[in-house]
Amino acid sequence: MGFFDKKKCSICGGDAGRVFVKKLEDGLLCKECTGKLSPWFTGRRHSSVAEIEEQLAYREANKAAVAVFSPTRTWGGNTKVYLDEAAGKFIVTKSSNWRDENPDVIAVSDVLGVQMEAEEHRWEEKYRDSEGKEVSYNPPRFRGEVDYYVEISVNTTYFDEIRFKLNDRTISDVDFATREATVRIADDLKATLMGNREAVLDAAAAAAAPKMAAQCKTCGATTTPTATGCCEYCGCPL
Repeated sequence: MGFFDKKKCSICGGDAGRVFVKKLEDGLLCKECTGKLSPWFTGRRHSSVAEIEEQLAYREANKAAVAVFSPTRTWGGNTKVYLDEAAGKFIVTKSSNWRDENPDVIAVSDVLGVQMEAEEHRWEEKYRDSEGKEVSYNPPRFRGEVDYYVEISVNTTYFDEIRFKLNDRTISDVDFATREATVRIADDLKATLMGNREAVLDAAAAAAAPKMAAQCKTCGATTTPTATGCCEYCGCPL
């Protein structure tokens, strides 16, 4: 197949183009189909056509989860984390119109950990002398900037990490107020996601635990509590 020959997408059968065509283990992927994959997915080159088809089916089904997603908490700037506390789900997205973007809706119970990483950049500050040469101060002076990144480790089928920059603009090393505020946001995000994760897991464990027989104080019957903690005979709370 020559460079100018048309290449067909192995998923949709359309023209894969020559510039934006992406390779799979056993096929090709066009720009349109590539754009439908999860933005956190990084294993495209090592995926088969069948695996990509499975992911695209999941992404299509994800639209229904996005439609009912109702956020109650938000963190971040250009990239935001939205949490639906009632549903125990969250999304991470750069789009303000995120319902059209179809962000992955992830269960908080699938969160394995949340970490913040500071990327610092330092350099020596110099000045120009009377001859126009760059000269170090005495003693040397240094400047710096920092960006904060959040990494959310997750247990999902198509990706295991979500990494994004928390601050919108690089922060000066002497802007202590902004640095402290950004760290507080990261700490709150971590505490909330991990706290919700533990709550969901504890609730699931309690629901799966064997029900112990108890005597109903209303009707006096010995009963096994229902899923809502009521007497199976008279329906009163135990």
